[in-house]
Amino acid sequence: MGTPLALGAAALPSLAADGIAVPTYDRAALQPRIVHIGVGGFHRAHMALYTHELAQGGGTWAIQGLGLLPADAAMAGVLAAQDHLYTLIERGPDQPTVQVVGSLVDHRATADHPDAAIAVLADPAVAVVSLTITEAGYTESDGDSPDTFTVLTAALERRRAGGHEPLTVLSCDNLPGNGAVARRATERAARRHGPALGSWIDVHCRFPNSMVDRITPVTTDDDRAWLRQHAGIDDGWPVVAEPFRQWVIEDDFAGERPRWEDVGVLFADDVHAWELYKLRLLNAGHSSMAYLCALAGITFVDEAMADTGVRSFVTTLLHDEAIPTLTEIPGHRREDYAATVLARFANTGVRDQIARLCIDGSAKFPTFLLPTIAQQLAVGGPIARGCLALAGWARYLVEIPEDHQAFDASATLARRHARRAVAEPARFLDYAEVFPATLRDDHRFRLAFEVAYERIGAVGPHAAMADA
Repeated sequence: MGTPLALGAAALPSLAADGIAVPTYDRAALQPRIVHIGVGGFHRAHMALYTHELAQGGGTWAIQGLGLLPADAAMAGVLAAQDHLYTLIERGPDQPTVQVVGSLVDHRATADHPDAAIAVLADPAVAVVSLTITEAGYTESDGDSPDTFTVLTAALERRRAGGHEPLTVLSCDNLPGNGAVARRATERAARRHGPALGSWIDVHCRFPNSMVDRITPVTTDDDRAWLRQHAGIDDGWPVVAEPFRQWVIEDDFAGERPRWEDVGVLFADDVHAWELYKLRLLNAGHSSMAYLCALAGITFVDEAMADTGVRSFVTTLLHDEAIPTLTEIPGHRREDYAATVLARFANTGVRDQIARLCIDGSAKFPTFLLPTIAQQLAVGGPIARGCLALAGWARYLVEIPEDHQAFDASATLARRHARRAVAEPARFLDYAEVFPATLRDDHRFRLAFEVAYERIGAVGPHAAMADA
């Protein structure tokens, strides 16, 4: 292949001639009625792709991105230089596929210019504001720096005062009840503007819950090099993802919305059961293997799943401990969902990093794993593998050097409890910010955790998983 083409609008005809899938629609004719806050790899591999596919079929909706954090400036600069085009590499067990996505037509870094972000959100043409801001993005601001919800509510107040249409706030973050979480954060920030705005939001704005799913590892220089060599595209920030994707949205919008159902999105009256499938099978599966595999020196998820001991541990955790706590969705068997999860974990194309799964254990375990343990305790069910996962986390916090540990917003507190566990393992469960009193005070839970902790110390993390 010759010299790679720098990605941009001018390169599209040549890329198409080389057999690369590119936008077939007139991007200038699209209407950027969606504003997305927090443009990253997942958004570009998920919502933006669905919107791109809709445009390929004649849809007119487009997305304009807002980056409210200083760190967002880097991606905004790269995308601007590429006319906001980017390449999606889908990696499955077979040959990777490549396509150029065009539904993102603008992306502004506004950390130093909150008024510019407010103006974008207040534009009467905008109907949907979507979010991927992580769990931390929904916490209350200190008021000294504008966060997502101070900016959003300032825009909503401007819309209300101007007699404009309300907004649908669509959270795409991996949180149970993410729409309800976004509503609470918006209502909390709206108090600064007086009661009139809060009442208007309550009556007119909508916050649908959604379940989002696609494994999207961090883009690496190797990905960029592969794209140059194999597709002839010089893209400063491509995105890599597995072939699987899913999006289930509560059909509760304030006004018009894209017809995403035409490209495979499922609209439902209630997404709670879908959330639990994902949280307790995929997310809990990831977190449960993460720290034990890190202790065992395993780098990639597919590498872990190729190991019979690790695969047996994860499979048994899902089938014996998680699946019995789930209510089956008609037409979607729990066992089939779990089998798909295991196949996705084993995908050798994605090369998802164990280190990525270790991020924010303090925030993840209370949502992903502890509810399963609590339900099993209530009926006298099995909890040994869940406790082994937690014991792996406790040991990781003291046995892996701090500068090699994944980020955790509560790392200092987590390590403090982990150090206490070295002498008395069950003291880790006194970490009240993670473990509720009903679990902290449960004798069976404390004993099972202590057994798991000591087992890892006696035989090592790999053997502990293999024997679980």
